Amino acid sequence: MKRPALLVIDMQNDFVQEDAPLRVAGARAVIPNVLRVLEAFRHRGLPVFHVVRVHRADGSDVEIIRKERFRTTPFAVEGTIGAAIIPDLTPAPGEYILKKVRMSAFLQTELDLILRSLGVDTVVIAGIQTPNCIRTTAFDALAYNYVTFLVQDAVAAQTPEIHASNVQDMRNIGIGDLSSDELEGFLSTTT
Repeated sequence: MKRPALLVIDMQNDFVQEDAPLRVAGARAVIPNVLRVLEAFRHRGLPVFHVVRVHRADGSDVEIIRKERFRTTPFAVEGTIGAAIIPDLTPAPGEYILKKVRMSAFLQTELDLILRSLGVDTVVIAGIQTPNCIRTTAFDALAYNYVTFLVQDAVAAQTPEIHASNVQDMRNIGIGDLSSDELEGFLSTTT
């Protein structure tokens, strides 16, 4: 491997905080592990991408399956506190903030271009939510020929069962997984 990059996905107030409109039940529990992963990448000076979902206030860019919900309970509206990254994971200077309007961090974003420009050939994924944004991003990373790893205890879903079944599905297509405890050793052997 040349250089891994970290993708921290959707760790935003509207998905993590207790009163959030689209709260992912397991999100708060993985914050310490996401922070450990983030610190490991920072310590080595490796690229970090904070991937955030943002929408226009009028909802014109919300996918069809969430349009009705957005009309009654807007979420991740660009420029609002709800769309902001949670304070525990505030981006450091030099880290990338990548906006997306769909589940995959690759769909109609500049992620692939920046990763390739940085010489990245491996992506490590943390954040929420396992069956949606994590899974679609991981599948697309693999499709773009990135070696792809999921930090399974730094990713969350609504239930442990949903999380586990999606991790297994990702393993089945060739996405690697490791724990936050294993990350240091992994980075030591790859960088």
